[in-house]
Formats: sequence, C-alpha cells, structure tokens
Amino acid sequence: MTIIFLVMGLFLLVFFNSSNTSWFQNSDSNLDSLYIDAKKKVMVQNETAKFWKPADLNLITDATLKQEVEYGKDLIAHTAKYLGPNGSVKQINNGMNCNNCHLDAGTKPWGNNYGSVYSMYPKMRARSGQVENLYKRVNDCMERSLNGQPLKEDDKEMKAMIAYIEYIGSNVPKGKEANAAGIYDLEYLDRAADPLKGKALYNAKCASCHQMNGEGILAADKKEYTYPPLWGKKSYNSGAGLFRISRFAGYIKYNMPLGATYENPQLSDEESWDIAAYVESLDRPSKDLSQDWPNISKKPVDHPFGPYSDKYTETQHKYGPFKPIKMKKKKMEEAEGKLKSKT
Repeated sequence: MTIIFLVMGLFLLVFFNSSNTSWFQNSDSNLDSLYIDAKKKVMVQNETAKFWKPADLNLITDATLKQEVEYGKDLIAHTAKYLGPNGSVKQINNGMNCNNCHLDAGTKPWGNNYGSVYSMYPKMRARSGQVENLYKRVNDCMERSLNGQPLKEDDKEMKAMIAYIEYIGSNVPKGKEANAAGIYDLEYLDRAADPLKGKALYNAKCASCHQMNGEGILAADKKEYTYPPLWGKKSYNSGAGLFRISRFAGYIKYNMPLGATYENPQLSDEESWDIAAYVESLDRPSKDLSQDWPNISKKPVDHPFGPYSDKYTETQHKYGPFKPIKMKKKKMEEAEGKLKSKT
C-alpha cells in the first residue's frame, strides 16, 4: 500500500506541476499578447494624433467668404445635386459626387483628402507635362472621375469649390505635404493582383452597397448616389486616378467596407489588391488619353495603358507583379541620372 500511495503521489505531483507550468506559460503568453496589442494601440493613437485636420469653417469671420466656402463644401459633398444629370445649376456629369472619391468632403485621413492640395498647387504634373493650377485640378476630376464636362474658371461653382479646398488646407505650409493626405501607398504584392479572388471578396464584402453589377444605389431623390457605381456607364472613366489599381487598392484599404478606418481596417492588403483588380477589370467609360504622359518614362508602374519605356506587358502594368517593373524603372532613372551628370 505504501508503494501504491507513493506512486500515486508522484503521479499527482508531476501532473499538477505540468499543469501549473502550462498555466503560467499560457498566462505569460496572454500577457505578452495583451502588452503587444496595447503597445500597437498606443502607437496608432500617437500616429493618428499627427494626422492633418481641416481648418475649422466656424472660425471664418468674413460672412461673404464663409458663404462661399460653405457652398463649396456642399458642392463637393453633393455635386450631382448641382451638376449631375438632374442638377439644379448645370447637367454636366455622370451623377457621382466628388465626395464619392474624396471622403467626408475631402477631409478623411487617407480618404483621398485635400490636405495637401492647396499647399502643393500650382505644380508640375507628369501626366499632362505641364504646370497645373487648382482650376485644372478640379476640372480633371470633372472630366475623368465624374466623366463629364469642365467648369469655366469664373463659374460660381468653380470659385466656391476652390475657396473650400484652399480654406480647409490653409493650415498646411506652402510646399509641404499634410500627414495622412491623399491615398495610402500599399506595398506591392509579390504576385499579380487577382480579379477572380477579388470577385469573390467583392460579392461578400462590397456588393451589399455597390450591388452585384456595380451600379451602386441612387438616393431617394434620384439626384445623387448613396453608394456610387464602381463600373459601368455611370462610373468614373478610364482616365480617372482611381483606375490605377494601386490607387484604388490603397483607397479601399482604410475606407472600405463602410466604417473602415486607418485605426480599424476591415481588409488585408492582399484582399484590397484583389478587390481592386476585380473592379478595374470591368467595363467603364473610356477617355482619350493620347495627350497624357508626353514623357512615357514618367508613367507610374501601374499605368494600365501603353506605350511604355520598358518591355513589360500592358497586363503586367495593370495587375502586377509590380516589383520587377519598379526595379527596372529605378535602374533606368539611375542610368539617366549618370548620363546627365556626365554632360
């Protein structure tokens, strides 16, 4: 009996010692995980605290300026009500709002905001090969993203939109980039973005708002979209900036599905690239781009239309993989730089 009790005691000692060790190990692991999560949260909070915030419209003391700026904001938020197919001022665009691409009237961090627009314009743009002012910049959106007609420089609506863009960005020094301005640059994948994977993801995560056929959902007044069309004849055309897959992938990463933010994204990088690939693979209005990129070597690696200064295909330039193209582009630029330094 004594031997039996000794064996049982030894067994219990080993069992509880093993269980306690496992418990403490799991406890340590859980604590480490909580510590890492808390540290990441603090880092994100510190980062977002530095993000650009628009100048406060309530601080405008000039009544005339305030009225113009507020009209400009409303034009950005509800462009189609004024300039869409049923617009009250003109009927010159496809029914989308500037707000559909420039979220929260151009103020959301990484939501294609206007934080750096006033500070950086006028500026040289490789796409046109010219120095462009804000009038040109606004009309680019009118003609490409809204697939419509340009406004005149002295139109009341043009002046109001520019007044709004200038005012909200007036807190950024000239020549400086605002923090979290524009669209986030996602790292390139090691593979091509996949439209087939993107279709399944789109159907699961995007179609409830933008619909299975990408047509979006019109508001009750039939003047603007609650959720905009992502392809088809009512969507942005082939000349729009968001038709570049890197721009669209970076845009949806921290903004889509509805409710996503930089602090709380709902899609992985790969999912963002694949959804972008699917959306950009579908039909949309075309635009004459023959005057774009007079120096083809300046084209971005993901510009979807040739000709190119390299030997990569149009398909690879559209969907990737982009890293080889980027490396080739870098080598060409370095060689060009050395040649210039010698002359």
